[in-house]
Amino acid sequence: MANIVRAGLFTEGAPGTEIHDEVAPQQGDVVVTKRRGSAFSGSDLDLVLRARDIDSLVLTGIATSAVVLSTLWHAVDLDFGLTVLADACRDTDPEVHRMLTEKLFPQWADVVTVEDWLKAVAQR
Repeated sequence: MANIVRAGLFTEGAPGTEIHDEVAPQQGDVVVTKRRGSAFSGSDLDLVLRARDIDSLVLTGIATSAVVLSTLWHAVDLDFGLTVLADACRDTDPEVHRMLTEKLFPQWADVVTVEDWLKAVAQR
């Protein structure tokens, strides 16, 4: 991860770090700036979530073996309930992705497809 930071890939304002227009924050939305592999490291994400009594998270992202894994471990240590949307995560190595989503992540998170998660949310 240190090499990524040294390369400037987690630098605010660097090309590719801006929020895409289709998911741009609306007035009143909270924006948490992600600065490291884990969404929690170097950010106020934990404080923002706790202030809103949020105790469970749904994780997606690229790459499964880096960003998703780092955020999952951090969230586990912070006692968040976790769901990982396996088909909304990707990794450069499909076998690593499979191993993480089928073997490792289920020890600490519910691992489901986007379709199954949407069905479960709709039933609430």
